[in-house]
Amino acid sequence: MTTRNFHALFEPAAIALVGASNTPGSVGEVLARNLLENGFAGPVLPVNPHAEAVRSALAYKSVADLPVTPDLAVIATPAPTVPDIVAELGARGCRAAVVISAGFSDQGLHQRLLDAARPHLLRVVGPNCLGFISPARGINASFAQLTPKAGDIALVAQSGAIAAAALDWAQGRGIGFSHVVTLGDMADVDFGDVLDYLALDRATKAIVLYVESITDARKFMTAGRIASRAKPVVVIKSGRSAAGAKAAFSHTGALAGSDAVYDAAIRRAGMLRVGELRELFDAVDTLGAGAWVRGERLAILTNGGGAGVMAVDALSAHGGRLADLAPETIEALDGVLPAAWSHGNPVDIIGDAPPERYAAALETVLADKNAEALLILNCPTAVADSTAAAEAVVKVLESRPKGRVRRPILTCWLGETNAAPARRLLSEHGFPTHETPDEAVRAFMHMVDHHRNQELLLQTPPASPQAAERERARQVVDAALAEQRDTLTPLEAEAVLEAYGVPVVRNAVADTPAEAARLARSMSGPFALKIRSADISHKSDVGGVVLGLADAEAVEIAAHAMLARVTQAAPEARLGGFLIQPMAERPHARELIAGLAVDPTFGPIVLFGSGGIAVEVMQDRAVGLPPLNRVLAHEMIGRTRVSRLLKAFRDRDAVDEDLVAEVLERLSMLAIDIPEIAELDINPLLADEHGVLALDARIRLAQPKARFAIRPYPSDLEATLTLDSGEKVTVRPIRPDDAPGLEHLVASSSAEDVRLRFHGGLRTLPHALAARLSQIDYDREMAIVAVDEQDAIVGVSRVIADPEGEAGEFALFVRTDHQKQGLGRTLLRSIVEYARRRNLSCVWGDVMSDNDRMLTLTDAVGFKRHTSEDPRLVRVVVRFEPEPAVQ
Repeated sequence: MTTRNFHALFEPAAIALVGASNTPGSVGEVLARNLLENGFAGPVLPVNPHAEAVRSALAYKSVADLPVTPDLAVIATPAPTVPDIVAELGARGCRAAVVISAGFSDQGLHQRLLDAARPHLLRVVGPNCLGFISPARGINASFAQLTPKAGDIALVAQSGAIAAAALDWAQGRGIGFSHVVTLGDMADVDFGDVLDYLALDRATKAIVLYVESITDARKFMTAGRIASRAKPVVVIKSGRSAAGAKAAFSHTGALAGSDAVYDAAIRRAGMLRVGELRELFDAVDTLGAGAWVRGERLAILTNGGGAGVMAVDALSAHGGRLADLAPETIEALDGVLPAAWSHGNPVDIIGDAPPERYAAALETVLADKNAEALLILNCPTAVADSTAAAEAVVKVLESRPKGRVRRPILTCWLGETNAAPARRLLSEHGFPTHETPDEAVRAFMHMVDHHRNQELLLQTPPASPQAAERERARQVVDAALAEQRDTLTPLEAEAVLEAYGVPVVRNAVADTPAEAARLARSMSGPFALKIRSADISHKSDVGGVVLGLADAEAVEIAAHAMLARVTQAAPEARLGGFLIQPMAERPHARELIAGLAVDPTFGPIVLFGSGGIAVEVMQDRAVGLPPLNRVLAHEMIGRTRVSRLLKAFRDRDAVDEDLVAEVLERLSMLAIDIPEIAELDINPLLADEHGVLALDARIRLAQPKARFAIRPYPSDLEATLTLDSGEKVTVRPIRPDDAPGLEHLVASSSAEDVRLRFHGGLRTLPHALAARLSQIDYDREMAIVAVDEQDAIVGVSRVIADPEGEAGEFALFVRTDHQKQGLGRTLLRSIVEYARRRNLSCVWGDVMSDNDRMLTLTDAVGFKRHTSEDPRLVRVVVRFEPEPAVQ
């Protein structure tokens, strides 16, 4: 259940307040004041069995005494009374309740609340929340200390205290809100539900979230991706620090902290994470300014050298890039600036700069294509007017040609009293303004990070690596599970990695030092010797690793010494002999770590970072959510410090980074195919110009408990079919790398077919739209493509379910030269059957009234025709049991 009955919450006609009070300072009294004194157009109905009136409004003894049925109820009574009140409200026809009351830590009481609401489809916000505010509708159903002004930012917070602080902070800065929703304990309504609603809310232009925890990761990810495509979504996630990682089987498990996983999830959903409240609203202001980041090179224009240096330092600290001004720009600036100007970026136009100098320098820098964004700084001086400088800047910026995509322009007028009028002027004209260079640069990097996250949603990755030997790996894991083992042996771990195409150095097993020496004589040295024990996770910690052994004699001596060391360091460990392998002679290889772990909220995750024995000291890692593709894998690598060492430097050639990315992609496939893998650790993973090589690997098994936050590719829907013409085509779910194929499908079809499919809206398929249509979540949306023997897409069907999972809208397109061969019928039946198995109640679509072939096809598949509000269209519907109304 997501946005069902949200109209009762966001657009109520009548509101009941159960627990209204006249006692000064009580929650019931504050709620009554806020509800009755903020201009709500409908009746507010106080319920209090002991009062005749509350704040001059007639009070009612009980819910049964209410003269009208409220759409929304606000409840502030003791927790044990709430379930019965909710049941009574639901029976009256109320469809939403904001439960302010705390005290639901008892799971039995918590469940009674849900059980009371569920039969009536009554939505519950809370319990234990501050309340709900919708300023434009005059609704303040909260006990907040103030009612914010109306605006276009929606605030959704788990914590009432943080929401109250945010309201107070925003009030002093003139920030208004479309809605404020505090979720509290999230018994029913959660972040995913509210994101689904706000994504389509026209009054909301940006969404800010304060998150403490997520209850349904898949719903959050799906709703977050949909919302972030429509408007900026900015997130504060509390709990960045941890007291320390608890003991884990692997380095991967120790490194994959909860906060890093949340960070990866927020990024993957196209949202932006920030660290504090001030950043939250600064980011919204910057992202909502209408500028579009096309590059990351920042030019800085300043009248103070010190302020420019501060901005450059901040840019470097935040990982930004300073623009290199073109020679012609330098020459042009020489003509309009004093000889003492900085002759570079930052462009220091000297402290006595009058408005005319600001304008001339600004026009010149704006003409430089290398300046992909611009920060304008002003320091107050006694010989120049800061407000006049701001007026000159506004005049130049407003004179730019209209209709073009605007590059980011940020401003920073330093100071307080003298700078205030200038900042106000800049803000009134829509130019983000900040008080310090660091704040301004941080705001620019918010734009950069948000742009990167949005670009990942639209990337068209290359095809996935060749399929792995899944059954071979499956047999290894099944054998271990059959023996009730939760850890694979090193040889088994190597076999699993080999099955998935990860290069490994094979170990040989020796039971005794003498056998280790004998095996060494059959190999080429030098050798690595390791203790073999299921009880020892980190072998080097107990002296269980020796490297660089020259010959068999050295191996035998080292083995005897190793037994003594390990027995003393870990007397309880069961020892199973030794592992011996030839040393990998790759002197310039970088030591990396790659692995898998399972997060309790977001399910399986992939980890990458700097490896070796200091892996947990370095704490250099990036986390990603499977399924990964090559683009996402490269993005993960780029978020680590060790990524810089993968480039060429001094006498070392560059690492083939694509092969490293392929390892991450293959680990993602492994997590999907064999969900019993709870932890996997490759450390070190050697990487150099010759390729990658896994030296050591560990795998722990467990029964899967957490599902994937992003539903993996559903390979069970793949099939081969023969068309009426005898041609064979492959039918399968769409993949992200199908975007070019969709573009070719449309380009290869007749103009009339394209008109009928897109209702006359376009002739060719833009790449951004193709990327959007090919990158789906396989959860709320499914698309099935038909691919011919030349790997060309010749048809596609699609269904998109509503947030409630009730009705789904379908679409169908078959290439012109593949029509009348039974392909359209097969694709439509496939998508309808998929919808039926997903328990949708119906599938519908709007077909152009002159599209006779589609109407005939839908008739044959069981759709019924209905009149549409648009006379150009016919709505066709196929219903499953039961039959709800289609909106």
